[in-house]
Amino acid sequence: MAVELGINPLTWTNDDLPSLGAETPLEICLSEGRQAGFTGFELGNKFPRNPDVLGPILAKHDLKLVSGWHSGELLSRSVEQEIETMQPHLNLLKTLGAKVMVFAEVTGCVHGKQNMPVVIRPAFPEKRWQEYGQKLTELAKFTLSQGVQIAYHHHMGTVIESEADVDRLMAETGPEVGLLLDTGHLHFAGGDPLAVAKRHAGRINHVHCKDIRQSMLDDAKNRRLSFLDAVLNGVFTVPGDGCIDYAAVMDVLKQADYSGWLVVEAEQDPSIAHPLTYATLGYNNLASFARNAGLM
Repeated sequence: MAVELGINPLTWTNDDLPSLGAETPLEICLSEGRQAGFTGFELGNKFPRNPDVLGPILAKHDLKLVSGWHSGELLSRSVEQEIETMQPHLNLLKTLGAKVMVFAEVTGCVHGKQNMPVVIRPAFPEKRWQEYGQKLTELAKFTLSQGVQIAYHHHMGTVIESEADVDRLMAETGPEVGLLLDTGHLHFAGGDPLAVAKRHAGRINHVHCKDIRQSMLDDAKNRRLSFLDAVLNGVFTVPGDGCIDYAAVMDVLKQADYSGWLVVEAEQDPSIAHPLTYATLGYNNLASFARNAGLM
């Protein structure tokens, strides 16, 4: 089965910094995303969370619900508490046909703190890896029983950020836990997206395609910027507009028979990076990479 191309509304309106694109209505996000060529959207803060309301809105634009972010706190919650917390979100995804849930552990996270350098992120408590892996696997078994698989999102400013963190998480969890490969976050964290894709190809069940402007990343690291200030500085861009080798990553996904979503998730300041322009560029570039690799 061929991959499908989706987009995150961060291109138009930002969840971590709501002032970015605050004036842009959901209707514009959806209509321009469809105009750019995408067939699906991830959730954002302007999306209704009632499936009876959101379903017709997406259908009007001939769009599918791809997935949506869940802020996990399994380091402090029991599996039962996490299930209770995520149940409305899980129900929304399941009802509208999404097959994966974006899950990130946010305990102690700093990516939403604009005045804190992202380098001052929390470290994962070494003695709790085995326990955490067991809990996350148990949670993933539950979501799978509901028809939705967890796609773990390694993310800047969180306890699971680096290439080594991803390797350890995969080692400590069962195959029920899928991996969301985010090329931009891995590169930002000093990792190698291609190497991670090769090592864990069989676990990848969702892909976020954001590229990196290397000069902006160097500047962000030199000035110890916060994650949000790095975004405002232009560290992220759409696939093919930065330094990441997407052709090679797509080849690895093809070899692994990947058939999920490829999602453009390249948050920028919409007042500087015109959303429709970048959405269209992202679609065209990503579609080209995917076709050349035989994924479409």
